[in-house]
Amino acid sequence: MRIHYLQHVPFEDPGYILQWARDKGHRLTATRFFKQDSLPDPDAFDWLIVMGGPMSVHDQKRYPWLNEEKTVIRESIHRHKTVLGICLGAQLIATALGSDVYPNPRKEIGWFPIYRTTPDAAESLFAGLPETLKVFHWHGETFDTPGGALKLVSSDGCINQAFLFQKSVLGLQFHLEVTLEGVNRLIENCADDITTGPFVQTIEAMRNERDCFEQNHRFMTSILDRLADLTHMNLDV
Repeated sequence: MRIHYLQHVPFEDPGYILQWARDKGHRLTATRFFKQDSLPDPDAFDWLIVMGGPMSVHDQKRYPWLNEEKTVIRESIHRHKTVLGICLGAQLIATALGSDVYPNPRKEIGWFPIYRTTPDAAESLFAGLPETLKVFHWHGETFDTPGGALKLVSSDGCINQAFLFQKSVLGLQFHLEVTLEGVNRLIENCADDITTGPFVQTIEAMRNERDCFEQNHRFMTSILDRLADLTHMNLDV
C-alpha cells in the first residue's frame, strides 16, 4: 500500500504511524512543506496522512501552500482515498469538507481524557475504544463536524475531537501517534503555548504520563489496521 504524508514542521512527524507502516511493509513517501517539497497527484498514493503544526488553516498569506494542500485533500476525498488528519490535519480536512475552524474556548495541551459519543463506536473503526481514554492534546483551535460526517468523541475541553466521513476519512484532533520524543519536541518548539488553564498541563506532568503511550499506540494500531482492511477491499474491487 502506498502511504503519502504531509508534514508541516520538522518537529511534528507521523511518530508511531511510521513504525506501523514499516512493520506492515507499506511504501512511504512525504511532502515536507518546510523543505519546499511539491505535492503529488492523488493517483500516486492510496493513503494521505495530514500531520499537525503550529499554523492555522487560515494562514494562507504566510503559508501559500495551504491552498494547494486543501485542494489535494479535497481531491483525495473525491477519489475515495483513505485520508487521516491529526490536529491541524483534522482541521484541514474539516475545512476541505466545508466546515469552519475557529479558536477553541480554551487551549488543550497535555494528557486529558476523551469520551466516546457514538454507541456503535463508528461501526467497527473505533471498536475496542473504552468509554474513556487519556490522550495527548496540543491545540488552540477546533472545528465543526463536517456535514455528513459522524462525530466520534468529545473531551471536557473541546466538544469536537474526532469525526469519520464516508468510512475512510478520519479526523483526529488529538495525538494517538505521539511518542515521548515527539512530546519533547513539541515542548522545545512550542513552549510559548504552555500557559495556565484548566486543560493545560505542566511540562513535568506531560513527560510523566509514560504509561499512556503504549495504550494510545495500541489503539492507533487498531484504527490503522481497520482502515487498511477497508483500503484493501476497495483496491480489490
